[in-house]
Amino acid sequence: MKVLAVSDKVLNRLYRGGIAHELGPIDLVVGCGDLPYYYLKFLASALDTRVFFVHGNHDSGAQYTYDGQQLKQIPGGFDLHGRFAWERKVLFAGLEGSMWYRPNAAYMYHESQMFWEVMRLVPRLMWNRARYGRALDVLVTHSPPFGIHDEADVAHTGFKAFLMLMRRFRPKYLLHGHIHTHRPDVTWVTQYYGTRIINVYPYRVLDLEAPPAVQAVVGKRVG
Repeated sequence: MKVLAVSDKVLNRLYRGGIAHELGPIDLVVGCGDLPYYYLKFLASALDTRVFFVHGNHDSGAQYTYDGQQLKQIPGGFDLHGRFAWERKVLFAGLEGSMWYRPNAAYMYHESQMFWEVMRLVPRLMWNRARYGRALDVLVTHSPPFGIHDEADVAHTGFKAFLMLMRRFRPKYLLHGHIHTHRPDVTWVTQYYGTRIINVYPYRVLDLEAPPAVQAVVGKRVG
């Protein structure tokens, strides 16, 4: 399964005609947050595929098209937060937002709040494991896990709740955004137990059957 995963930045390289020819067949667009609906809508339309997404911490507020129409959703898009979806026999789930750092802001969570968002997934994860022999294939988030690809400031600190989910249910992948990387030597693929964690900023084309090489391995010392 070939996925175009995007986050945090609208790229002229992708937001233009001819992108389908350049990228080749894409089976799914995955939005990892902080992206306007019009951008995700364009990518899904240009690539003739579906889009799964979660919201980032900057996604609140009204969104408008170039001709002034308000967008309240992505036509044909699927908001993964707290939900599960199948695509080409791959099982997805999602968790939106970032660590809380501003009062009354949307898509921000205290650690305890995110823990309960994770716990809401547990019954279905256990059912999946019993029914399919695995709980989850791809977890889509905006923020990274705590101690993996995150940063020291509160806004960019990852969630410990994601570590618990990965230890207990071993998804094959966790795709996240939120952490803006610009240097080529920054680690963007890390293995944690059975999960390959990938920072997709600002975009990655991923073949889920031939994943990128692991750059770092972490275990019990994290969390």
